Amino acid sequence: MSAIEIPDGSLFGLDNLPYGVFTPPAGAPRVGVRVGDSVVDLLALLGDEVFAAPALNPFMAQGPGRWAAVRAAIADRVGSGDVPGEAVYPVASVSLSLPWEVADYVDFYASEHHASNVGRIFRPDAPPLMPNWKHLPVGYHGRAGTVVVSGTDIVRPCGQRVLAGDSVPTFGPSLRLDIEAELGFVVGAGSALGTSVSVGDFASHVFGAVLVNDWSARDIQAWEYVPLGPLLGKSFATSVSPWVVPLAALSPARVPLPGQGNPEPLPYLRESSSWGLDVSLVVSWNGQEVSRPPYRTMYWSPAQMLAHMTVNGASLRTGDLFASGTISGPSRFERGAFLELTWSGAEPVDVKGEQRTFLLDGDQVVITATAPGAAGGRIGFGEVAGRILPAR
Repeated sequence: MSAIEIPDGSLFGLDNLPYGVFTPPAGAPRVGVRVGDSVVDLLALLGDEVFAAPALNPFMAQGPGRWAAVRAAIADRVGSGDVPGEAVYPVASVSLSLPWEVADYVDFYASEHHASNVGRIFRPDAPPLMPNWKHLPVGYHGRAGTVVVSGTDIVRPCGQRVLAGDSVPTFGPSLRLDIEAELGFVVGAGSALGTSVSVGDFASHVFGAVLVNDWSARDIQAWEYVPLGPLLGKSFATSVSPWVVPLAALSPARVPLPGQGNPEPLPYLRESSSWGLDVSLVVSWNGQEVSRPPYRTMYWSPAQMLAHMTVNGASLRTGDLFASGTISGPSRFERGAFLELTWSGAEPVDVKGEQRTFLLDGDQVVITATAPGAAGGRIGFGEVAGRILPAR
């Protein structure tokens, strides 16, 4: 048995313990947990065959009681140095996979700052928010099959778009390729068709959180989304981080929601204890930091998103993913999409000496995030990264 060294200031201490799926230098994919700069093989540590699966779904389906018991067992074994040497791998020596099989994917639009900025960009002579926006969490149903793990290259999408000065569409590669820095939530325990999940039952169904980059082709999206909503402009790729931070690890990050009360949400959306979260994101473009979106400024909480998503009786399944939508704050360099950051291209930003608006082939975007931890420091989500390849 051996102790795992956790460096001072590590974002992956015992108050985090995020789950992922890794492949060791010799062997098959299996479930592990991140501790410091190491990955611990949970099959070797706990001897439960559920961790031999190449995805978290079988474990997540066991429910919140099992999640809590496993988390406590890991913390006890690691904290006491009771870890078999053969269960420990340096993070740099393993490959990381998509940590769960995505069942359904819903993306929301929960930042008032983002929604207001987009409204001002596209409807400058009208109120920035639509009449329904403060009454319900607006969202759309995405494409689960194109959710990919961090590090996967993103091929520039093609579709119909109307070029500047034209009135009819042409087909070709997107010329306004963008990012959306988001926080995603992974459903562990499902629900029956015809029933709803209350805001108070959020923690009984949601296993944990990941970073999300909802890549967006703004020119394709602008032409197609009226009157029904996004399709090709969003469905080509959505990237997620390889580590799922357990919901229990985010308890110290809970904060009140700003702004709600005028109007007061309808009863099914009212929280007695808010699931607002103090998560700080950083967006880097080709290695240069360009934005720091603050999740604590979001208008709608993930518990409200889940309640609204199921209030019509829609069922949950193990592996469902729902994301917050772009996270943006009140200042320019807190905006989580380049559409906002550059004000639709009218206000370029400096990226290593170049004036930039939307993504070019070869560009890389990396999003990271941290939150307050129970030990008084901070916990991390790892990163979600992607590089743009030319259209095919």
